[in-house]
Amino acid sequence: MRGVMMYGPGDVRVEERDAPEIVEATDAIVRLTATCICGSDLWPYRGAEPLAGTPQAMGHEYIGVVEEIGADVTTVKVGDFVVGSFVASDNTCEICLAGYQSRCIHNVMMGAIGTQAELARIPLADGTLVATPGQPAADLIPSLMAASDVLGTGWYGAVAAEAGPGKTIAIVGDGAVGLCAVLAAKQLGAERIIIFSRHPERQALAKAFGATDVIEERGDEGAARVKEITGGYGAHGTVEAVGTQESMWQAINATRPGGYVGYVGVSHGVELDGLNLFFTSVHLHGGPAPVRQYLPELINLIWDRSIDPGKVFDLTLSLAEAAEGYRAMDERRATKVLLTL
Repeated sequence: MRGVMMYGPGDVRVEERDAPEIVEATDAIVRLTATCICGSDLWPYRGAEPLAGTPQAMGHEYIGVVEEIGADVTTVKVGDFVVGSFVASDNTCEICLAGYQSRCIHNVMMGAIGTQAELARIPLADGTLVATPGQPAADLIPSLMAASDVLGTGWYGAVAAEAGPGKTIAIVGDGAVGLCAVLAAKQLGAERIIIFSRHPERQALAKAFGATDVIEERGDEGAARVKEITGGYGAHGTVEAVGTQESMWQAINATRPGGYVGYVGVSHGVELDGLNLFFTSVHLHGGPAPVRQYLPELINLIWDRSIDPGKVFDLTLSLAEAAEGYRAMDERRATKVLLTL
């Protein structure tokens, strides 16, 4: 089968790989209908994060049709169209039952397996895969693909920021996760949604998803602007969807005392000064999104066409063109790239 391999910074190739096989009785093999490139894939692509191996199989987002199941798999069957989380989980341990499936005591990070490929082995299939009500229409594929990571991650960020009726929610980061956080905050009933963005096309999509305000300033200036337009208070909650030192403090400082920061950007070089944090009096809640918790609800919203998160994909390529997809995202010519098979 074909799969995407990264040999080093800027070096992405589509090569023939061995097709996956059932290893554990709890595994499933899925033939992918689509996969995609994540913003987090750009960290090793840019040399800011080491590869786990050379070469490294890439990808952690996936949807498709179940082709084979292990002897112990009972919740999905061959032929089901499924959406899976970027973290495999048993969905039965105490951590999963508390709603944090991404930190399951048996979790498997799908990035270690690689899903930018024609086929993928999904561990812990019963706890990881959710079948759709039927075979989806072609126009639902991008939105279902978004549910595998960026929609669920944006949703978790908005929940962690306590988005709800009467609330003002700010979002730091206008990538696919930040844009999905706007959509989520709107669905959760937020009254005012502020997006930090300097890109006109992303600003337009944020407004289509429900943003009421756009702020182009960053860092301390951006946080001060939120305070200014909220009468000096700051946002009730802020989603941090970048993962840098500046973006984290921007989120914290944009939030009013007693407010909530949902941090879902993968952290790189973030250090929080304890005394400064102490006097902000904000709640911090985040980490890898428990996408599996939200998948049934998100699939239903997509299936009913209540939401259309697939709009975050602004470039569609074939799997064979993955290297161009990485270049497009690295050069900011694309927000998020859908890879079709």
